[in-house]
Amino acid sequence: MRIPRLVTRQLLSVSSVTLASRALQSEFMPRIYGCKGRNYRDTETKGEIFNSLVQYFGDNLGRRVKAMPLVEETSLLEDSSVTLPMIVIGNGPSGICLSYMLSGYRPYLSPEAIHPNPILHSKLEEARHLSIVDQDLEYLSEGLEGRSSNPVAVLFDTLLHPGADFGHDDPSVLHWKLEQHHYIRHLVLGKGPPGGAWHNMEGSMLTISFGNWMELPGLKFKDWASSKRRNLKGDRVVPEEVARYYKHYVKVMGLQKNFRENTYITSVSRLCRDPDDDDDGQDSSISAQQLQMEKSKFIRRNWEVRGYQRVADGSHVPFCLFAENVALATGTLDSAARLEVEGEDFPFVFHSMPEFGKAVSRGKLRGRTDPVLIVGSGLTAADAVLCAYNNNIPVIHVFRRRVTDPSLIFKQLPKKLYPEYHKVYHMMCTQSCSADSNLLSEYTSFPEHHVLSFKSDMKCILQSTSGLKKIFKLSAAVVLIGSHPNLSFLKEQGCYLGHNSSQPITCKGNPVEIDAYTYECVKEAHLFALGPLVGDNFVRFLKGGALGVTHCLAARQKKNHLFVERGGDGIA
Repeated sequence: MRIPRLVTRQLLSVSSVTLASRALQSEFMPRIYGCKGRNYRDTETKGEIFNSLVQYFGDNLGRRVKAMPLVEETSLLEDSSVTLPMIVIGNGPSGICLSYMLSGYRPYLSPEAIHPNPILHSKLEEARHLSIVDQDLEYLSEGLEGRSSNPVAVLFDTLLHPGADFGHDDPSVLHWKLEQHHYIRHLVLGKGPPGGAWHNMEGSMLTISFGNWMELPGLKFKDWASSKRRNLKGDRVVPEEVARYYKHYVKVMGLQKNFRENTYITSVSRLCRDPDDDDDGQDSSISAQQLQMEKSKFIRRNWEVRGYQRVADGSHVPFCLFAENVALATGTLDSAARLEVEGEDFPFVFHSMPEFGKAVSRGKLRGRTDPVLIVGSGLTAADAVLCAYNNNIPVIHVFRRRVTDPSLIFKQLPKKLYPEYHKVYHMMCTQSCSADSNLLSEYTSFPEHHVLSFKSDMKCILQSTSGLKKIFKLSAAVVLIGSHPNLSFLKEQGCYLGHNSSQPITCKGNPVEIDAYTYECVKEAHLFALGPLVGDNFVRFLKGGALGVTHCLAARQKKNHLFVERGGDGIA
C-alpha cells in the first residue's frame, strides 16, 4: 500500500516516532478559529489529510496519534477548523446506536447461531467471515417482511430479535466485535442527556415495546436492570427506566467522548464552494495547492453546523462546526400537532401528555364536574384517557375515525399483553354518544367527530360527519393528534426532504425520503436521516438506520482507500 508522496515526505522528515508524534501534535492538532468566515487554511488541510490517513490506514504511527482529540474532549463545544466525517443531530436511541457503530463495533453472525429463516441463514453463511456492515444489505433484505417499511430496519430487527413478531424471545444471531480501525470520527449533539426524548416522557405509563425491544446492541436491558437491582415486574417498563438505560449505555460502551449535551442547533447549511478555488483568492504556495487536491480525496467540507450550548450559569455559548456528512436523528416529538381551530391557544387547552399529567398530579382537575376533552385516537390519547379515568375525572373522547377502522393502533396490539389499551378501545366502542343520549358519568366517546372551536368560557363546539353540532362545558382539553420534528435549522424547515415537499415532515404522513439501503436523503447528498424521521417510531426498527448509514460510510471509505492504493489522479 502506497502513501501519497506529498504526505510521505512530511512524515519521513522526522527521524523517530517520538519526534514525529511531537511534530504532528503541534502541526496537525486541530486549531480553534472563529467562524466569521469560511476560510480553508493550510494547517486545516494538513490535519485533515493526516487524520484521514489514520482513519484509512491504521498504521502504528496513526494508532498512537489517533488518541489525540479531534475536538476537545470536554463538555464544551468550541469553534473548530477541523472537518468531521460525521455530525449526528439528536442523542436519542437512533443517535446512540449510530455512534456505537461508527465507533468501530461490528456485528458478525455468531458461530453457533442458526436463524429460523432458512433462506436468510443461507445468505448469512455465504459471507460468515464478513461483518453485516460489509455485506450486501439489499441482498440480505430481499424477501423479508416486517412492521417497518424500511428493508434494512426489518433485516436488522430479525437478526437482533428473530421471530419477535411471532411472540418468540429467541436470542440474537449476532455477536459484536470492537474493531478500532473502523472508527469514524463523529460528534453526537443533543439538547439533554443521552436518551433524548425518553427523559421527558410521562413516567407512570408503560412502554409499548417490551424491555428487550428497547435495548441497544451489546447490553441486554434485563442484565442492566438486574445489575442496578431494579425489579422488572413484567416485560414492559416505564420510560424513566429506559432513559436511565440509554444514559448508562453511552457510558459503559465508552461513547462519552462523542457526545455533547445541552446543544441547540440553529443552522445546518450547505457550503457552496468551487473545489478549485484557493483560500480567499490569496496567493498560495504550490505545496498548499497540492495539499488542497489531496484533501479532496479524503474529507470534503460539505456542511456548516451552527448553534449554541447552554452552560452552567445559563448563558449561551455559540459554536460552529464543519462536517462531510450530517445525520438527522432528532425524532419527531419536538412540536405537537395542532388542530388549527379557533381558541386553541386558550390556557385550558393542553398539547402534551406531560402537561396534562402535571395538571392532574397537582390536583387542578380533581373534583371538577365538567369533563376533560381528549382529542385523538392513538396510544398517547389512550394514555390521557387512562390518566383521567384512574383519577375519577370524567372524559369526552373525540376522534375522526370509525371505531371499526382497521388502521386503529389498538387492532395491532395483542389483548393479553396490552390489557389497559384494550380497555380504552372497549370503551371507545361501547360507550359512544348517540344523537339522543346524554354524556355518561365517567367516559363518553365521539367517533367520527372533530373540534370546531374552543371558547373563552371553557366551552367547545364539536361537529359530526353529518354536520350535527354539540356544545360542551369543559374543565380542560388535551389535543394529542401527533407531533412534528423541529427542523427549523434546515432550509424550508426540512420540508423539501419529504416525499411531499409542500408538507411538513411527519413520521407517518410525510417521512424524509431516503435511499432504502443507505438512509441518505434522496434530495440532499451527504445528509442522512434515521429513526422516526423516516417512519421508524419503534426502537426495534430505528437501529436499522444506524446499520444503513454505517454501511454507506464504510463503503465510501473503502472506495477512497482503494483509490489511494491504486494511485489515481496524480497520487503516487
